[in-house]
Amino acid sequence: MKKLLLIPAILITFSSCSDSELGQAPKPENYTEMVDEWKQGRVETLKEPTGWLRLAGMLWLEEGENSFGSGEEADIRFPEGTMPHKAGSFTYMDGIVTMRASEGVVITHEGEPVQEFVLDDGDETPALEKGPIHFYVITRDDLKAIRFYNKDNPQADAFEGFPAYPVDPEWRRTARFIPNPEGTTIPIVNVLGQNIDAPSPGVIEFSIDGRVQQLAALEGSERMFIIVADETNRTETYQAGRYIYIDYPEDGSDYTVIDFNKLYNPPCAYNVFTTCQLPPMENRLDIAITAGEKRPVDWIGLDYNP
Repeated sequence: MKKLLLIPAILITFSSCSDSELGQAPKPENYTEMVDEWKQGRVETLKEPTGWLRLAGMLWLEEGENSFGSGEEADIRFPEGTMPHKAGSFTYMDGIVTMRASEGVVITHEGEPVQEFVLDDGDETPALEKGPIHFYVITRDDLKAIRFYNKDNPQADAFEGFPAYPVDPEWRRTARFIPNPEGTTIPIVNVLGQNIDAPSPGVIEFSIDGRVQQLAALEGSERMFIIVADETNRTETYQAGRYIYIDYPEDGSDYTVIDFNKLYNPPCAYNVFTTCQLPPMENRLDIAITAGEKRPVDWIGLDYNP
């Protein structure tokens, strides 16, 4: 199993000047209720049948044939009771992954039984199901793995949220968006040690205690995505940083809002079967952001060890 790569926070100080426009953002009347609603939505998303809390395994494929099942002899081993001991095989050849079920083993795709099925041809990765198990192929550089979720998870059923700092409107900050030249990328490393050049639309500038700070933003589907490390990672929050999404400025404006009360834990903070991205060098701040989710403590009992 790949080990989590934790990179110690490197402290970077940005401009020490102040900016009167980069203070606390206006607070909606029902602000606390809005943040609480966001938190509840996050809990519900994590508890979905294929939410991160139900992710139960990530098993790397070798070139050629990989047997799968719950038996000790299986190359790709699922938890006992979720699959027959000899359920079938995954063949990984020329970038294509094909599943073949053993005779008498019923595996379905969108509710229909399949005996042989292309799980990954490089363009799409459809999912298959067997009882409570939902599985598909993921690609990380030149590596491919079977990622699977177990819908039968009492810990996920009982989840009510991670520890968090009290909601504080002071951490809802006005931010200036400084666009990057088109085509700008920044290097991002994941917990496997793999590097990518991620598109960066621009820099977010905000002020804390009279000091202007900057964070490099990454492209999201509709919003900007930011991976940030700060001083709280040393003792109270997840050691490898936290995530946050923010809106692009409205047309005609350079300003948006970054609400640190919505900083959240990456999946690798509570599930070992993930491949989280880590904060880039420019996003490791020498301030303590005492807002958002704290480090998970004694939550998920992942007792699956193939």
